[in-house]
Order: sequence, then C-alpha cells, then structure tokens
Amino acid sequence: MMRKLNYRSFSGILPCLILSLLLITSCKQQPSGQKHTSAKTGSAEIKYAKGFNIDYYDTYKLVSIYSGSGAHADTVQYVLLKKGVKAPEGYKKAQLIQIPVKSLVAMSSMHIALAEFAGSADAITGLGSMLYVNSPAVRKNIAAGKVKEIGIDGTMNNEILISMKPDLVMVMGNPDAKFNKYETLTGAGVPVMLNSEWLETTPLGRAEWVKLMAALMDKETLVNAKFEAVEKEYNRLAEIGRKAVSFPTVIVNMPYKGTWYVPDGDNYMVKFLKDAGASYKWADAHGKGSMPFNFEAVAPIALKADFWINTGTMQSKNEIKATDTRFADFRAFKTGQIYNNNKKVNDIGSNDYWESGAVNPQLILGDLIKILHPELKLNHELVYYKQLN
Repeated sequence: MMRKLNYRSFSGILPCLILSLLLITSCKQQPSGQKHTSAKTGSAEIKYAKGFNIDYYDTYKLVSIYSGSGAHADTVQYVLLKKGVKAPEGYKKAQLIQIPVKSLVAMSSMHIALAEFAGSADAITGLGSMLYVNSPAVRKNIAAGKVKEIGIDGTMNNEILISMKPDLVMVMGNPDAKFNKYETLTGAGVPVMLNSEWLETTPLGRAEWVKLMAALMDKETLVNAKFEAVEKEYNRLAEIGRKAVSFPTVIVNMPYKGTWYVPDGDNYMVKFLKDAGASYKWADAHGKGSMPFNFEAVAPIALKADFWINTGTMQSKNEIKATDTRFADFRAFKTGQIYNNNKKVNDIGSNDYWESGAVNPQLILGDLIKILHPELKLNHELVYYKQLN
C-alpha cells in the first residue's frame, strides 16, 4: 500500500515551501467574566473552515487555530487586543496580538491573497520570498523598498524580523512538524500565527481564512460582505456542475522528479472536481494531501481519461511530450483536452492561481465547469486555466 504524503500543492513544482508548525500547548481556558458576543454585528461567523475559530468578547477577540488530530490534536490560541486595552486573565499560554495589525510579515502567497482580499495589502512589510508575488500593491511596495525579504524555512533571518518589530508574522502550519522553530521570535515579543488553510477539505473552507485576516485587520464588515458574494456564486455554480448529465473522467497533475502526486479524496481539489461535475478515480481515498505513485500506477487511468488538468509548468503539448513520449498516448493528449492552471503567470514567473485564486474559488470552479461541460454553455471566460495546444 502506498504511503500518503501531505503536501500543500500537488501541481508539480510547489509554489512555496511548507514551514514548520508552531506547537504552543494550550489548555482549554475560560474567559474571565467577559461577555461572549460571537453573534454581534460585525463579527465573523465561520461556516466552512475547520482549522480555526474566532470568539468575540467585549474587549477582545479570541482566535483558536486547530492543529493535528487524535492524540496529537492541539489548539493554539491568540488574544487580539486593540492598543491600550488590558489583556484578559486566563490566557497565559496564548499570544497577544495588537489590532488592527499594521505591520505583517507573510510567509506564503496565500497570506498575500488574504491581506489583498481584506484591503490590507499595504500592511505587508515583510515576505519570506519575493519570488511569488502577484498583488500589484505589494509589488509596488517592494519596488519602493517598503517590504523586506526575511527568508523561508531554515533561512529565516530572525535578527531582521526582531529588528522590524512586526505586529505579526504569519507562517504556514504543518501538522507533522516539531516545535522549536519560532521560540526565538516569540521570546523576543514577535507574535507568530499559524495558517493551515491548505489542510481544508473544501475550496470555500480554504477561502474562509479571509475571516481570520479580517479579525486581525478589524475589517469584518467588509470581508463578510465580500465573502458572502464569493460563497453565493460558488454555490450557484456548484449546483449547475453537480447536476450535469455526464461526468467526464479527469486526471490531475503530472510526474515530478519521477513521482506522480495525485490528490487524496479529502483534498480541496477533489471537491472542486465533484462540484464541477467530474469523475475522479481516487475520490474516495482518505487524506487531505496527495498520494505518490509511479507512472505505471497512474497510466492505466490517464490513458483513458477525458481531460487532463494542472500539468505543472507546461505551456504546450509539445513540451509535455518532450518530457516523456508516453504522454502522447493519453486520450486527452490526442483529443487536445489538456488544460493547465497557469494562464495568469506574471513577468517574474508567479502564478496567480495560488494567490488570488485561493480566495476566489468561484472563479476556479467556473473555469472547471466551462472546461468539462461545454454543453452547458456557461457564460464564463477562463480566468486561471488555459488550453494547451
């Protein structure tokens, strides 16, 4: 039996590296006499995301980010306070974050997308890498010298981070990582927040992490309205896709360094496929990441698949064939039904599918339905996908 691996990306080259998980042990703590006001106007209700929650109290917000499962389950808590407000009692192990956050260090393109969605791209003062940026506002600030590159994974420059004194460093959470990665930062008073959106099992759940950014920026009203529009359009399209008369077969990705990673059944990409009215071989496999196979294990399915999507960095059928002549035997190759999610790659090679696409799942779903079901004559122009010729 193949061993399952959890990766954020399964589209060939990973858009960014998954950073270590910050494991801050936190017991269940009770608020100290504060009135709970989660349902008040302007608060964020979490409907789809499973990885975090926000509770609203009279003088603070309590963010809980869930990590791991079973015996390894853990909850990391953050108390969000406005300047000058006294910290509540009962949260000794929680990190304190002053809001609205005015200086944010973002470690992935997804974090940029969250800030952009909340209208707070100018708050980004640091990035793990400048290589994966599409936001015009962030790129403008980079050119003006307003954003510092602090390194990713093992190359993070703690000295620069501490000297910057950012309100928050947002990192990617990995449930298999060990703690000790961010002790230097937190010990110096630099808050570090986990973001594990890639572990969500639905596109709307992943996109709903914008509500976490909203809480940090004090922009719940704006973000709630924008997310509601995204949600409404996604569900409208999903209703169309799921009621399709036929369900064409789809193969996803292509081999990377000899291994073909295909999405697990609980991966949010598979939810996209289901909502788009597609048939996917491994839809019932359990896992949120991807499964590693060799070419021979995937080929019998790929040979007959009606469509082939997400072919890494490939720009044409000839480029695909040049990597392995056996690809020319695939039905989708012969019929020209190959679509890649790299239509919006900018001049520095950054793919906006991984940035704005993450918070606009309705556009991705529209692309997929348009591709898989031309008979539906959906009024939609491809945004992130293009056909390879």
